[in-house]
Amino acid sequence: MRNAAIALVFALVANATANVLIRMGMRDLELSLARPAETIKTILLNGPVMAGIVLFAANVLAYAFALSKIRVGIAYPIMTSCGLLIVLLLAWQLMGERITLIQLGGVALILGGVVMVSSQMG
Repeated sequence: MRNAAIALVFALVANATANVLIRMGMRDLELSLARPAETIKTILLNGPVMAGIVLFAANVLAYAFALSKIRVGIAYPIMTSCGLLIVLLLAWQLMGERITLIQLGGVALILGGVVMVSSQMG
């Protein structure tokens, strides 16, 4: 079970980091669906985006391993809620995105709900 917990933590950090990297790589690009080949090429040649895609792949592998030992009703809420917190903090730290008290309160409620649901999963 310890290895599964480590895999779950790795998966959620990889997933959250991948989201932020892709956002960082995409935020200043001017893309057009009128030129799909050029748009795809621009995305695929973008370093942060490609790093994000690699992390998404690593996330899937680690999460699959975690799910072999941890019930999905426990793993998924942890994955999504902790991922939200990590994304919020990374976006603030790396891209200067604003965090409001309302957002922090919402994350606290979500995390509290996950604790409550997970504690009843047996």
